[in-house]
Amino acid sequence: MTSNSLDTVSGKLSIVATPIGNLEDITLRALRTLKECDVIYAEDTRVIAKLLQRYEIQKPLQRLDAATEAKKVGEVLARLDAGEHVVYVSDAGTPGVSDPGARLVAAVRERLTKDTITIEAIPGPSALTALLSIAGVDTTQFTFLGFLPHKKGRQTALRRIATMLAEASGGMPVVLYESPHRILKLLSELLDACPASRITLGRELTKMHEEVLQGTPEELIALLEADPNHQRGEFVVIVEPVHE
Repeated sequence: MTSNSLDTVSGKLSIVATPIGNLEDITLRALRTLKECDVIYAEDTRVIAKLLQRYEIQKPLQRLDAATEAKKVGEVLARLDAGEHVVYVSDAGTPGVSDPGARLVAAVRERLTKDTITIEAIPGPSALTALLSIAGVDTTQFTFLGFLPHKKGRQTALRRIATMLAEASGGMPVVLYESPHRILKLLSELLDACPASRITLGRELTKMHEEVLQGTPEELIALLEADPNHQRGEFVVIVEPVHE
């Protein structure tokens, strides 16, 4: 708990990025913040508990996931009003980037006053930037769409991707997230929507079986079907136009 004056307590919300796989990817600032805070709210307390155990940190844990985010806002605000230092972490990577956290931050920001509550970002790992950094793709501009809708709106999103790749200005890469049990479906859909595109798949990034695969949708479908091991793990997918 910190104080700006004898009469005013200052609550702080820290949004902390955590490793996407390799636990050594935690920053020194993130570790210090986890050690100094009063309470940690997490997408899954079991996941953050493993990280805390690795670095011998003991803090009260509260669950705050996508289903409970709206309900827990009042509880977090009460803690901040009382001057507590609250940390929020998602399961992996940066909260709010295709993960819970955005609604919590928005609600706190509505109550934000310079003297009593502050919000800080503790930046760090992100699957998005991890793959972009090793894909050899021009990232001057790109579009990030996260996870595509499972059903309603999925075909519209795929048509949007095809349109962006075919833009007269040369198009720009589109970055997606995908789960292991839908990766073949996504590649088949990309084969229909933009068959000439080049795809970069990043699988199990920062983990023991990290793998980066590149090719056309057709080539990658054949590769993944030939060896189911290529289908395991969470995926980052870069779709880029092929320039003549």
